[in-house]
Amino acid sequence: MTERYTPDWGSLRNHGTPKWLQDDKFGIYTHWGIYSVPERGPNGTWYPHNMYRPGNGKGDQAAYHEKTFGPASQFGYKDFIPMFTAEKFDPNEWAQLFKASGARFAGPVAEHHDGFSMWNSKVNEWNSMRMGPKRDVTGELERAYRAAGMRFMVALHHAENWWFYPHWRDDCDVSDPRYAGLYGELHNLEGFAEGTIQNGNDWLAQDRPSKAFLDNWRAKIDELIDGYQPDLIWFDFGIRLLQENYKKRFLADYYNKEMEWGKQVAVTYKGHDFAPGAAIVDYELGRMDQLTYYDWITDTSVDDMGAWSFVREAGFKKVSTLVHNLVDNVSKNGYLLLNVGPKADGTIPDGATECLRGIGDWLKINGEAIFETRPWVAYGEGPTEMESTGHFSERREVNYTPEDIRFTCRDNILYATFLGWPGEHSVIRFNQDESSSFATIKRLEASEIESVRMLGVDRELDFTMTRNGLEIKGPSERPCQHAFVYKIVRKEPFES
Repeated sequence: MTERYTPDWGSLRNHGTPKWLQDDKFGIYTHWGIYSVPERGPNGTWYPHNMYRPGNGKGDQAAYHEKTFGPASQFGYKDFIPMFTAEKFDPNEWAQLFKASGARFAGPVAEHHDGFSMWNSKVNEWNSMRMGPKRDVTGELERAYRAAGMRFMVALHHAENWWFYPHWRDDCDVSDPRYAGLYGELHNLEGFAEGTIQNGNDWLAQDRPSKAFLDNWRAKIDELIDGYQPDLIWFDFGIRLLQENYKKRFLADYYNKEMEWGKQVAVTYKGHDFAPGAAIVDYELGRMDQLTYYDWITDTSVDDMGAWSFVREAGFKKVSTLVHNLVDNVSKNGYLLLNVGPKADGTIPDGATECLRGIGDWLKINGEAIFETRPWVAYGEGPTEMESTGHFSERREVNYTPEDIRFTCRDNILYATFLGWPGEHSVIRFNQDESSSFATIKRLEASEIESVRMLGVDRELDFTMTRNGLEIKGPSERPCQHAFVYKIVRKEPFES
């Protein structure tokens, strides 16, 4: 078969974003694995890293581990595996809940930093089919999600396995070669020279990955591609460790699967680890401050702590926060990947369920302003708190007001989503940036507005174009919560 893509950045930049992702916007993934057993934050997925590093300033997970389970030298991470039985795991229940949230694609973290594969792996004996649940978790979820009408994705963190465990701790199982399949190829057994560790992060000082590690990284991906045909593959920061040719060859091989499978696929990444345009950049717990001419995605979590997996200390975000995140992303040419951390037994926490059903209730009324839309010529109106990086962090909540508006469009329709209740009199100014010398130029002509409605309200609304902008007499009743959408139908200007 002729290959459409070759492993060079010039070819890979021609791939583009699949139309289905441009249309679907919103997906869900799950951080669920051995690290779900201890239920301890602040970041539950980093428990296996921190339990071997007492006093590293990453919370009290090491102290908690010793107090609850014993010293890491006696109770290692591998000893949690028999406790991960997933006795209440029902993939169809997950699929129905995620479908009810309005998500269009979904999938698991197939392998986190910890080295435990959540599929029936022939490459890695440390997997969910042989141990723990003794089930092909990825395969069961793939079938359930597709049956529910969602596309299927996998998230992969396994490049980070290279630095995740301290192999120099010769008093623990992480330095025992019998367990290298889980804890990674042994290296840096003598630790590090003084002054090589920066900001307490020993992974920055570690040796570069070996060829054997890189080949294993790729072999795991090939198992997932061949076994489950994912529509999207998501990568964490660890791919920056990889030799460049491995990254280019993977992208070319995966993109060339499109012709064989008869469908479009997508890859997301973080940082500057692929050449711009070769895949879709992801902003963890953040999003852009302006409309961009490239598309991007945010991964954020329903929990309010950045815990990712379920931990007892974490609460859950407000539904309005998550709805506003989705609306803001889409208005700026972005998408949303929302994380849920199930409990170790396979149940979805009540707080997460409440969040997902709340988003779904909003999308039932307002989904046409999100799905199958495209960004307009301006993302919206109203101030937004930003940071110098060009995007802002979801670690601090943005307090939106009725003056904050976000735009999306399709065909002859413009959607103006108010992130607070606009009241019975609304003004949409359609201005340029307030700092621009062209700030008084309006975006629409009065003669091109045919009608205005609010989604969820079954009648047309009175409106007029004034020097202030488009003034709308809104409904007295609220059709939903969290955000409110005016649907502005347009026609050719100056038509009678």
